[in-house]
Amino acid sequence: MCGRYYVDDETAKEIAKLVSQTEGKLRRESVPAVGMFPARDIHPADMAPVLAKKEGGLCCQWQRWGFPGFKGKQIIFNARSESVTEKPLFRDSVRHRRVAVPAASFYEWNPRKEKSTFYREGQPVLFMAGFYSRYEDGSRFVILTTAANASMKPVHDRMPLVLERDEAAGWVLDDERTEAILHKVPCLLERRTEYEQITLF
Repeated sequence: MCGRYYVDDETAKEIAKLVSQTEGKLRRESVPAVGMFPARDIHPADMAPVLAKKEGGLCCQWQRWGFPGFKGKQIIFNARSESVTEKPLFRDSVRHRRVAVPAASFYEWNPRKEKSTFYREGQPVLFMAGFYSRYEDGSRFVILTTAANASMKPVHDRMPLVLERDEAAGWVLDDERTEAILHKVPCLLERRTEYEQITLF
């Protein structure tokens, strides 16, 4: 599961680097999209930067996190990687409109409501696999989740489908890699817990 994540100016720098490496140059329209943005948490329904496909290369776009819910229900901001290609709401998007969602870290809460921050040691940014669809109010994206790996299991049984940096462009641009990435086991992450419950007995 992923219900909140964090971005900062290092996130913006890494977006620019990856786009530049993939394109050979940073697309002119991507420059204002990347820019520098204030460090902040991203919540469902917020606008956030994503890496998307444009003219065969990567570009940075600002999209809203979450598809509209059904019959006035809350927005849909996660999708299971194991079944995403079977769901009519998601199938076409994951095949043709994939994005990589950059973040400095993301958060998860255990059953006792203790908050943990997950991040990549020694790397300023991690990339989460996602996809988007177009609506009347603009493009909206969803983050894919998968079964928790060993670093996540103490906190939650689901986690974002985290991409290696060199997988991010392939996920967005290469249709032939989609199925394999959907079934990958994410890398191990570091965890920082803001509050640990102390057991006396």
